[in-house]
Amino acid sequence: MKQVQEAYIVAATRTPIGRSHRGFFRNTRPDDLLVTALRAALAQVPTLDPQTIEDLICGCAIPEGQQGLNIARIGAVLAGLPTSVGGITVNRFCASGLSAVQMAADRIRVGEADVMIAAGVESMSMVPMMGNSPSLSPTMFDHDENIGIAYGMGLTAEKVANQWKISRDAQDAFAVESHKRALAAQARGDFAAEITPVEVVDRSPNLETGEVIEKRRTVSLDEGARADTSLEGLAKLKAVFAARGSVTAGNSSQTSDGAGALILASEKAVKQHGLKPLARFVSFASKGVPPHIMGIGPIEAIPAALRYAGLTQDAIDWIELNEAFAAQSLAVVNTLGLDPAKVNPMGGAIALGHPLGATGAIRSATAIHALHRHNLKYSMVSMCVGMGQGAAGIFERV
Repeated sequence: MKQVQEAYIVAATRTPIGRSHRGFFRNTRPDDLLVTALRAALAQVPTLDPQTIEDLICGCAIPEGQQGLNIARIGAVLAGLPTSVGGITVNRFCASGLSAVQMAADRIRVGEADVMIAAGVESMSMVPMMGNSPSLSPTMFDHDENIGIAYGMGLTAEKVANQWKISRDAQDAFAVESHKRALAAQARGDFAAEITPVEVVDRSPNLETGEVIEKRRTVSLDEGARADTSLEGLAKLKAVFAARGSVTAGNSSQTSDGAGALILASEKAVKQHGLKPLARFVSFASKGVPPHIMGIGPIEAIPAALRYAGLTQDAIDWIELNEAFAAQSLAVVNTLGLDPAKVNPMGGAIALGHPLGATGAIRSATAIHALHRHNLKYSMVSMCVGMGQGAAGIFERV
């Protein structure tokens, strides 16, 4: 890719993350979550002329049902963007939101756009993990090397735990630390700059009067972090993906609902509209790995993103490594020699949640705001991806 101009993030926000099915967003449509994030991002750049926005790219891992029919375009229209702003929904499973950021940045970097919106959204309450009617190709079972495509994510985590010798104790300790860091960050107010509070409306019928009872409440923190998480409590949980396994619900990411949105602009647009850049988009890499051990994806993607950026691993000050499972997170940290203090300092998906296609955009907002809060230079977002991929993106504070 021949780069002709830089791409800057000028706005970055997200909704709180809710637990799926029983959480505060269980009755909130994903397009409504996306609209909330889009409007909040636009509110951060009041001097920007919306007519200059070229396109909206939105990540979604299961783009069907309530988040189907090109939710990117639906979100753009419902958010009140000019009808001239297009919309495309992209799917790289867990890296969908990060890929949306990368694609938006690339449009700017090659000179095809000056202002873009990147977003991600997922409601795991309304759309199940594999969709409403999954259908796998029978040919993937014809050859052993393809069967891993059909493995559930938990089984791939078990295989990673076995191959990389990640013990149950280590996984549970990692999970406890994730909750501990998340709770501490919430208590300090570290998430305030990146989170847009959402008003949740719950409706229930009064069968005696026939009236609909409406209750409203505002949520401003991620729902998943639990103060009662302990090694003793996690040790009591049974493995759920293999009979003699070590991967449990307690050391796995939470299924969740949420959305995030970022606005990207060229240097020309920054000057023209009086915008204040938060970060420069530096590089992105995606790499494939064997599907049956999909969790190791960042082991390949992170070095590639660093190489494209011309940076060493030590140059990265803050790392948002999506905690799909403690087993794969530890395999990545140990193999690459990542500094544990730099990895998920505010907790990760085990405590905060993982709304699939939204996570990349959400964690990008976290990584960008962390740079300013702590006066750091470089941050990175990375994750494993179902069916055998890894992705990583790097940001530089401006």
